[in-house]
This record gives sequence, C-alpha cells and structure tokens, in this order.
Amino acid sequence: MPALPPSRLALTKEHTMAESFRVRLDKETHVFSAAHFITFNGNICERLHGHNYGVFAEVTGELDENQYVIDFIAFRDKLKKLTDELDHHVILPANHDAIKVTQDETEVTVTFEDRRWIFPLEDCVILPVVNTTAEEVARYVGEKLLADLGEEITSSLTTIEIGIDENNGQWGIWRKEMKRA
Repeated sequence: MPALPPSRLALTKEHTMAESFRVRLDKETHVFSAAHFITFNGNICERLHGHNYGVFAEVTGELDENQYVIDFIAFRDKLKKLTDELDHHVILPANHDAIKVTQDETEVTVTFEDRRWIFPLEDCVILPVVNTTAEEVARYVGEKLLADLGEEITSSLTTIEIGIDENNGQWGIWRKEMKRA
C-alpha cells in the first residue's frame, strides 16, 4: 500500500485539528432600500441618492445543547426586523462633525455647510454613526442584531460578521471578535 501524503495522514494525539462551526444568512428577504449621502476627502458631500442594499450575517461559535451555533429562526427574524426598520427611509448620521442633524416633533433638518435638507420625521432613521457608509451601516446592524438577540442566544458566539452590499458586489463588511469572560 502506498504511503499517504502528509495532508492525508491520520491525526495522532500530538496532531489535533480545531473545529469550528458557523451559520450564515444570505437571503433575498434581507434587503432594504434607503437614501443617504456621505462625506469624503474632508469637505466633499455627495448628492442625496439611494441604494437597494443587500445584507448577509454570519456567526461562528460552539455548538450548544441543541447542537447548533444559533437558533436560525431567531437569527433570521431579528435580521429581517432590522432590515425592515431601515427599508424605505433616509438614513442619516448622528455623530458626523460637519453634517448636523436635528429633529422636532414632525421634521428632521440636515445641514452641511451651505446645503440644507428637510425630511418628514417618519421618513428618517438617524443612526449612531459618523458617516452612513456601508461599513458603518454594517457595524450598526451587527451591534443592534447582537443586542436584539440578547446574551442568552449569543453567549456561545465567537465572531459575528455583517456585510452590506450597496451596489451589486460593492460590500462594506464589519467583523467582531466576541470577548467572553
């Protein structure tokens, strides 16, 4: 019998492989359409425009007592709730130094240098981000998803990754390593 190549050798006690498990959601229902604008290069501000955003979410972790990383149904439904909350809105940054966002009972007023926009309050989602880039929206979705799922569901996770596709293959991706005590 010919010798096995090194990659096919049986594992010994000295050679063990770590295993990991992951769950990925990448469904046609996890999408949202939204308007936004960003700034770049210091003082350049894009025109207001929109995207049909696609979203994926992936988690890694240990198997729980049910032998899964995460409850697919809870994971799927919480992500869908988040994309629905963003769908058909103007997404605006709350923490930008030059884009000022104020609101009253009925309107949101946004200013950047000599430009000014006024939107109905119910048409806006003001995000706790510096700029409404795909990367920042991915972080927002990821942090909100973790909070919405709660510690009981996320306690065995080791990483979470969220991708926001703003233009058919143009992704902003956020990944977080989970620190457990």
